[in-house]
Amino acid sequence: MNGASREALAAARERLDALTDNTSVDAGRLAEELAAVTALLDREVSLRRVLTDPAQAGEAKADLAVRLLSGQVGGETVDLVSGMVRSRWSQSRDLVDAVEELADTADLTAAQKAGVLDDVEDELFRFGRIATSSPELRVALTDRAATATAKGELLRRLLGGRANAATERLIVRLVTQPRGRSLEGGLESLSKLAASRRDRMVAVVTSAVPLTDRQKERLGAVLAKMYGRKMHLNLDVDPAVLGGISVRIGDEVVNGTIASRLDEATRRLAG
Repeated sequence: MNGASREALAAARERLDALTDNTSVDAGRLAEELAAVTALLDREVSLRRVLTDPAQAGEAKADLAVRLLSGQVGGETVDLVSGMVRSRWSQSRDLVDAVEELADTADLTAAQKAGVLDDVEDELFRFGRIATSSPELRVALTDRAATATAKGELLRRLLGGRANAATERLIVRLVTQPRGRSLEGGLESLSKLAASRRDRMVAVVTSAVPLTDRQKERLGAVLAKMYGRKMHLNLDVDPAVLGGISVRIGDEVVNGTIASRLDEATRRLAG
C-alpha cells in the first residue's frame, strides 16, 4: 500500500490493538466478523467504491457502514469498519486488503492471548511444507473448479483436532478466499504477520538433520544479534543439503550447506 492507504492501515491497526487489549473482547469472534466484512466488500465492488470515494464526506461513509453492518456483526466490528471508511484510501481494493489483515491479526491475537501463538506459527509453516510436498493436495486446494465449501470440508478433515482453532480458521480462509494470492505466498504472509505480534522476524532454517535445542538457541541468538530483532525459527529437515544449514530471512538467503559448497566448487572447476 502507498500514501493514504498506508496511513489508514496504520491507524486501523492501532484501533484494533487498543480494542483487543480489552480482556472482554472476543478476538476470535471479531476475526470471524471482519472476515465476513472482507467477503462482502470483495464481492460488492460498487459498495467498496462508495465507501472509499474521496469526494464523499467521511462521516457520510461511516454512517452508511453503520447502517449496513448493524445487526449483522457486533458493535466492535461496526466501530472498526466505520472508522476505516472515514479514512482516505488510495485504491478501493486497499480497504478490502486492510480489513482482511485485521481479521487475520485478530485471530493471531486470540492465539497469543491463549498462549498458543508459537504453536500456530509452527502449524502454518508445517502445513505449507505438507502442501508443497504433496502435489495432489496442492491441486485439490488450489483447483478453481472446486467449490469453497468442498475445500473447507477437506481442510477441516485434515486439520480438525490436529491443529489449533486459529490455525484452522486462518488456513481455511486463505484457501477458500484466496483473493488472488498463491497458497505459498498467503502462508508466508500469515507467518510474517504472526511473527510481528511480538516484533519478531521469521527465519526459515533448512538442515540435513534436526537441530538440537542448544543449536536452535545459539542460532536464534546469532540471527537476533545480526538483524537487531527477535527471531522466530521455522525449522525444516532436508537430507539433500548434506550438511550445514541454509537460512532464509525474507528475500535474503544465508547458505552454509555442504551441497552449496560442492555446487560452488563444481562451478569453479567448470570455469
